[in-house]
Amino acid sequence: MAQEVRGVIAPGKDEPVRIETIVVPDPGPGEAVVRVQACGVCHTDLHYKQGGINDDFPFLLGHEAAGVVESVGDDVTDVAPGDFVILNWRAVCGNCRACLRGRPWYCFATHNAKQKMTLTDGTELSPALGIGAFAEKTLVAAGQCTKVDPAVAPQVAGLLGCGVMAGIGAAINTGNVGRGDSVAVIGCGGVGDAAIAGSRLAGAARIIAVDIDDRKLETARSMGATHTVNSRTTDPVEAIRELTGGFGADVVIEAVGRPETYRQAFYARDLAGTVVLVGVPTPDMKIELPLLDVFGRGGALKSSWYGDCLPSRDFPMLIDLHLQGRLDLGAFVTETIQLDEVEKAFERMHQGDVLRSVVVL
Repeated sequence: MAQEVRGVIAPGKDEPVRIETIVVPDPGPGEAVVRVQACGVCHTDLHYKQGGINDDFPFLLGHEAAGVVESVGDDVTDVAPGDFVILNWRAVCGNCRACLRGRPWYCFATHNAKQKMTLTDGTELSPALGIGAFAEKTLVAAGQCTKVDPAVAPQVAGLLGCGVMAGIGAAINTGNVGRGDSVAVIGCGGVGDAAIAGSRLAGAARIIAVDIDDRKLETARSMGATHTVNSRTTDPVEAIRELTGGFGADVVIEAVGRPETYRQAFYARDLAGTVVLVGVPTPDMKIELPLLDVFGRGGALKSSWYGDCLPSRDFPMLIDLHLQGRLDLGAFVTETIQLDEVEKAFERMHQGDVLRSVVVL
C-alpha cells in the first residue's frame, strides 16, 4: 500500500518551499523505501529551488540523507529492512564501459527509482538528485542505499551523501593527496572545508585555505588548515607560492566553480602539480588560458564528480574513521532543524552563516 508522509517541495522557480503530503508507493523491483532520519540542506537543493538545474517543478527537495530501510522490492539483495543506510545519488549500474573497466566511480549509467512519488492529487514530483529526502520517507533505487555502522548519528552520517564526500573525495580520490604534500583549497564552504579535512587525513604537510571571509578561514583552521589567505586583500597565487618555497602547491582544489578562482588555482600549483575542480560552474562560464602555459606547466587538470567516490567503499570507511575519532564529521553540522525551517536554512546558507543545517526527522 502506498503511504502518505510529509515532505518539502519547491513548487516553482524562486517560490518559497512548502510542506505537502507526499504519496510514497510501495517499492518495485530494484527499489527501496527508506525512513529518513536526517537530511542536510545542501546548496544543490537551493539550485533546484531557483531553477538552476532544470525546470521540472515541483521538486521534492533533499538528498544528503541517512535513514533506515523500511521495505524493499523484488530482486533487492544488498540491503534489507532494518539496515541503517546513507543515500547516494550515483547508484552504479555494474554494466557500462566504466564499470566493466573496473572504474565504477565513473559509472555512465547511474540510475534512480523508476516509480514516481506524487502529491495527493497525482502530480508527479521530481526528487532532488533522484532522492527527495526532505520527507519522512522516500523511494529510491536500492543501489542508492549504502549500509554503514548504525552506531553513527544520522545527522552526521547523511553529510557523506553529498557535500562532505565531494570535498574529502576531491582531495583523497581525485587529487591523490599524499603524505608530505602541500595543498591549497580555494573556497572554504562545506565542500572546501571537507577537502581540507581530507587533505589532513591523507597526511598533507601544508594545507593553505583561501577565502574572502575571515569567519570561513577561522573555521578552515579548525578543520586542519595550517595557513590561511584572505584573497580579498592578498593575491592568493603569490601567497600560495610564498608559503610553498616559491614553487606553488602540489595540489590545488578549486571549490568555488568560477573562472577567476580556477585561473588562480591553475597558476598557484607547482610544476607538474594537480588542479582539481570540485566547485560547480554555471553553463555560461568560460575559461581562457594560454595553451603554452597548459603545456609548459605539465601536471594534471581534473574535475571531481562526487569526489570520485564509490559509496560502497568510501562511506563505511569514512564512518569508521569518524567513530574512531580520526575524522570529525560532527564539525560540519552547524545546526539541526525541523522540516518547516528549510526556507530559513536557505537564507542562512545564502548569508554564509552555516556550514550545514541538518533536518532531523
